[in-house]
Amino acid sequence: MKKVKIYVTLKESILDPQGSAVQGSLHKIGYEEVADLRIGKYLEVTIADTDRDVDAIVKEMCEKVLTNTVIENYRYEIEEA
Repeated sequence: MKKVKIYVTLKESILDPQGSAVQGSLHKIGYEEVADLRIGKYLEVTIADTDRDVDAIVKEMCEKVLTNTVIENYRYEIEEA
């Protein structure tokens, strides 16, 4: 079994209103030093043993279902489960 950790973030050119709102809230409660904040997603997927290439499976899942590659970037780590 493989455990895959997937990190999804908005591309730099895409506005992040949720991140801006959280940053504003942090400023209001005294964390003025927060210069920028962007919100992303974290996913964990466990993949059963297979003859298929796990790297290829993860890329395909990310590009077809888990991310919107027009506005999001993703990276992942594969480790033994």
